[in-house]
Amino acid sequence: MEFFTMCVLAAGIGMALGTLGTGIGQGLAVKSAVEGVSRNPGASGKILTTMMIGLAMIESLAIYALVVCLIILFANPYKETALSLAKAVGAAVK
Repeated sequence: MEFFTMCVLAAGIGMALGTLGTGIGQGLAVKSAVEGVSRNPGASGKILTTMMIGLAMIESLAIYALVVCLIILFANPYKETALSLAKAVGAAVK
């Protein structure tokens, strides 16, 4: 069960770090956009469009982190290897 516990921990930590970075990035992007609009209200359309494109790209990083975490949890390529090693170790202990 240690392998699966480590997989769950790795997925949780990976998702936490992935969303932490993207959250900080989105906050900084919105902050800069608001500052830009407050300095030059006439450019708000261009600033809003650029900000939305940037936020979409930042959000895609969080989605990639989610996909990697789901692969770790459900489609782990090392699952069979870990199970066979666990069975071998269990048989050797007996």
